[in-house]
Amino acid sequence: MPPVFGSSTEPISGIPGLGGPRPPGPQWPGDPVQAPNPFAAVRMPGLVPPVSARPVQPADGMDPADEVALRDLVRLIGSSLSLAGGPAEVAGRLRAALAQAQPALFAQLPGSPAVQADQLAEALTWLVQHLDQPPALVTACGRLGAALAECGVLPQQLQLAGAALAEAMRAGMAANGWRQDFDQAWRSTWQHAYEWIVHGMTTAAYQPVFWTAVVVGHERRRDDLAVLWLRPYLPMPFRPGQFARIEVDEQPGVWRPYSLTGAPWRDNVVELHVRAKSHSGVSGTLVYQTAVGDRVRIARAEGEMGLPESGRDLLMIAGDTGVVPLKALLTELAATGDPRSAVLFWGVRNLSELYDIDAITEIAHACRRATVVPVISEGEAGPYASGLVTDAVAAYGEWSGHEVYLAGPPLMLAATSLALQELGVAAERIHHDPPG
Repeated sequence: MPPVFGSSTEPISGIPGLGGPRPPGPQWPGDPVQAPNPFAAVRMPGLVPPVSARPVQPADGMDPADEVALRDLVRLIGSSLSLAGGPAEVAGRLRAALAQAQPALFAQLPGSPAVQADQLAEALTWLVQHLDQPPALVTACGRLGAALAECGVLPQQLQLAGAALAEAMRAGMAANGWRQDFDQAWRSTWQHAYEWIVHGMTTAAYQPVFWTAVVVGHERRRDDLAVLWLRPYLPMPFRPGQFARIEVDEQPGVWRPYSLTGAPWRDNVVELHVRAKSHSGVSGTLVYQTAVGDRVRIARAEGEMGLPESGRDLLMIAGDTGVVPLKALLTELAATGDPRSAVLFWGVRNLSELYDIDAITEIAHACRRATVVPVISEGEAGPYASGLVTDAVAAYGEWSGHEVYLAGPPLMLAATSLALQELGVAAERIHHDPPG
């Protein structure tokens, strides 16, 4: 384990393995030395050591000396963080120092610089509150390591984090405010946290990764449909057009896929559009029983339906809530100032099903060249086109030179793909995820 303060950082030694028992790591401050067994060398027939002579371990496995040392460690960490200006100020300086030392690090993480600094501040606050709970610390560091690995972060990119944290603390203190016991407390804390973060990075390749997210917004847009906004506690990477599987407490072990939208380059909020056929199941729970403040779990993002870096203009065709991944693609076009033309046809049965038309239209207006064409198949169409969405696409223009993106129910995907090929669009230019 390299030292975390000073400039003489050495390369990290071997990453912890997966098989067999883990070798003991560096001791935490105050770790007791195991006392020798007074009966180990005595073999007298018929003599059983009295129960009172055997060491008695607390129910949680912690030696009282460990608990005292951890309380002292928490006191030093908390007081030094306060003296350095508090979590928010320290996090801002920490991010700036790490960004200067490792420019590629934060480019790999979702969110704006302000959002990333906020997450660092939350992490420092959590650390102070949970440092005296080693099992929780180990679990959280492992999950953080897995999340960072999913973002493409490598262990060596974090080698300077301890030194950067020390500098962020020192810079916020009065002259001569950085004491030796503060230094030792943060040194020990980072060494153990780093070890388990790297372990989490390693195991991420061999086991499922999921994020716990809090519901920060919930709107019922129709009787059977809700739009939810989720904020993962750890950085969660996803590309526009992907989907992820969601688990709720009421349905343990059941993971239901939903398309993702949002702006991963701007914030760490994931948007879901959920339609429920009943009040049961994952969808029913999300629509009818979930409220702001509830927690859900999100698996790693999946799917290959993303925008090519450059090339042809774009045709997008959505059915019902299939508009979600295409909304994400439009958001990406707006964010990057992409010059390509994009036309989105949104086919629904009636006007009431255009539950997100205002938001999608606003995004299209932010694009350089984007148009939204709602198509109503039943009843009054109002100012929009009426009939089948495939007929509207055929009447609108010629699409053989476009890249085409489809999203919607399986029957809609099959029928629309066939119709597009009859209109002269090559099959290899028609993109959609496998029907779920």
